[in-house]
Amino acid sequence: MQVENLEVDSNIVPDLDNMSKGQLSLFELDYNPDVLDCLSSLSNDEVFTSPKLANQMLDLLPPEIWSNPKATFLDPVCKSGVFLREIVKRLDKGLKNQIPDKQTRINHILKNQVFGIAITGLTALLSRRSVYCSKVANSPLSICEEFDNDMGNIIFGAVHHHFKDGKCSECGASQGVFGNRQGLENHAYAFIHSDRDDVFGSY
Repeated sequence: MQVENLEVDSNIVPDLDNMSKGQLSLFELDYNPDVLDCLSSLSNDEVFTSPKLANQMLDLLPPEIWSNPKATFLDPVCKSGVFLREIVKRLDKGLKNQIPDKQTRINHILKNQVFGIAITGLTALLSRRSVYCSKVANSPLSICEEFDNDMGNIIFGAVHHHFKDGKCSECGASQGVFGNRQGLENHAYAFIHSDRDDVFGSY
């Protein structure tokens, strides 16, 4: 079997070169690859954001946001959960002085500050695994002790339009255009069909 055009984008390459020269052993290397970095390099019909790019984007936000216990974050198209995971890491560090107990801090961040809407059932499981360390948010393996349901704050479900007089009663979508969505994506409906007054206040 021949493999052509193989690209390896990883910080392990220099260390592997040193290992081949007998300068390092696997135990000395202590290499712990990020599975989300590996996922982002796969050829697939879904494009996963790499942790490096996610962090570059998060670096654009004001630094003081990471020490705000009331700041909330939504990833409306969760795939790997990388954005939420990196946000949690930053909040964990930024809220250390305000919420000294690690478990209390993690519970607060995961229950009150980070939210996601997954685009498929599989990406929902993957995102929960990345953020809660368990695909089931309320399992004994989850790092958050506050959830009373298996989805936590990373949701996925089949949400449909509710048509009345040719329009969706929740978002106003036309039944003629959006009436037959069988087999098509509908993950954004969980966001656009929420009670906007509850989420954003009256406008």
